[in-house]
Amino acid sequence: MNREFEFLKIISNTLTNPSFLGDDCAYLDEYKLAISKDCLVEDVHFSFSFMTPYEIARKAVLVNISDILASGAKPNYILIGLSGKLDEKFIKEFYLGINDVIEKYNIKLIGGDLVKGDKLSISITILGDYKNRNVSSRKNAKIDYIVATIGEFGSSAKGLEDLKNGLKDNYFIQYHKNPPLFEEITSKIATTVKNPYAMMDSSDGLFDCLYQIALKSKVRLDIDYNLIPKKNDDRNLVLFGGEDYCPVVCLSKEDFNKIDGLIKIGIVKEGKGVYIDNKKAEYRGFKHFE
Repeated sequence: MNREFEFLKIISNTLTNPSFLGDDCAYLDEYKLAISKDCLVEDVHFSFSFMTPYEIARKAVLVNISDILASGAKPNYILIGLSGKLDEKFIKEFYLGINDVIEKYNIKLIGGDLVKGDKLSISITILGDYKNRNVSSRKNAKIDYIVATIGEFGSSAKGLEDLKNGLKDNYFIQYHKNPPLFEEITSKIATTVKNPYAMMDSSDGLFDCLYQIALKSKVRLDIDYNLIPKKNDDRNLVLFGGEDYCPVVCLSKEDFNKIDGLIKIGIVKEGKGVYIDNKKAEYRGFKHFE
């Protein structure tokens, strides 16, 4: 069993009110505000052997924007906490990376914290609004819904594999360092669909998305592997590689037909679990505590 799941279960059972927990974003409905937080740690989520401070900063912000987009909200503000062996050169390069991303997405940096530490740790809180939007929940996949996505799977994991093998630059390495986000299509989904829907990003892999949605919605997701968009056909990387940040969505047939660009990869059925080409697959995903 994934230890993160166990830790989350303990947290939920310990809190008096765990009702806001469950998805990548918390929804504060009275303010129409979505909030998400991510921590990235040196030698766990990134390495200075492969990425510059500028590249690390860019990806750290993109990871957080992706969570907000996958909720259906619009990202507006971020706060950044840094702990590590910080110096003037690092701070300058790091925040140039931050600035380039937040300018592109019209996001404002509104605060943070700087602390001395042994290894670089990045903590980002991001806030977005969902006024006049229909936000997602992992619990919203219904029988006969379409399972769909956009982007490509396995490319980021292939890029990391190439870096570890000593390559310096290629298509997959650039995909790993600069994952594309899909703001236009997630916004279209949130402002167009009328029925409840499930959507999350593939930060921990395509299979992890499918598993989480199937688990929370108490349904079976049937996936056709050949329909999954990919440029690298290593099945292990495509299904379990992670860090693609593609939106994976389950929505009604009526709503699916309204959204140009989405690629159907499967269907929601009665039952439990994730089936790839009619064969039940066991959970595998990025394990943060191993």
